[in-house]
Amino acid sequence: MAVVTIVHGRHTHLARQLWGLRRQTRLPDLQVVVAMDDPEVEPLARSQAGPWDVRVASLPRRRGRLPLAAARNLGVAVASRAGAEQVVLLDVDCIPSPRLVERYAAVLRDEHRRSPGPGVAPLVLSGEVAYLPPAPAGRDYRDLDLAALASPHPARPTLASDEVRPAEDLRLFWSLSFALTVRSWNAVGGFDEAYVGYGGEDTDFGQRLGASGGRLLWVGGAVAHHQHHPTSSPPVQHVHDVVANANRFARRWGWWPMEGWLDAFATLGLARRDPDGTWQVTGDAPG
Repeated sequence: MAVVTIVHGRHTHLARQLWGLRRQTRLPDLQVVVAMDDPEVEPLARSQAGPWDVRVASLPRRRGRLPLAAARNLGVAVASRAGAEQVVLLDVDCIPSPRLVERYAAVLRDEHRRSPGPGVAPLVLSGEVAYLPPAPAGRDYRDLDLAALASPHPARPTLASDEVRPAEDLRLFWSLSFALTVRSWNAVGGFDEAYVGYGGEDTDFGQRLGASGGRLLWVGGAVAHHQHHPTSSPPVQHVHDVVANANRFARRWGWWPMEGWLDAFATLGLARRDPDGTWQVTGDAPG
């Protein structure tokens, strides 16, 4: 099993993730790290990885923005060329709980045994993501009991450690932590690289999973602990990305993702909805 992580900055977050991977009850066979416009990632990834094969790939910015969708596609392509048949995609902000890789691998194995054969519809597994508060002053997450500190996401199910539950709403798919076979990845088609920068590409992936007849399963016991970092809501620094990606999504699927953010941008005078129904950026975030 391969673990794929895309990175720009957040080097301390990556170091903590590597620490979490070294503590896995089932170590990955391969790790692929895709650096987006960041030459400092490769030496860090190689120096702090565990006893597994490490591949580092790089991508430049596209139109001045980080190519999140393309970076994930590149990471899976590198893993596949290296012989990986199963992949975990893990956001750089996430520290895996000790059983994450083992649990994903076990559920993929069990599901494959139930439905073998090349014509099986694609399957995506999504583990729980629990959110960490800031670490106390002078302390590091690696010194703390992360399971006791983290809070579950209120809009997603909390599961028993051995529970697997079908997802009824594919709009809840997110790219922070998920696993699938390379065969399922190819059946969905990966991420649409026309989504550039922040927002919308994971919601599109979930819809294409459904359009391909695929399934999403919530998986207990594969918890990822999301490291705290400053955020803004709405993400005004990403207004250009969100508006462009939302327009693309709506043209394809006929409904709007990220509506709360779009409405908030409008309230702030940063975007407006034109008479033809599309959104336009009308201002930039201050600072």
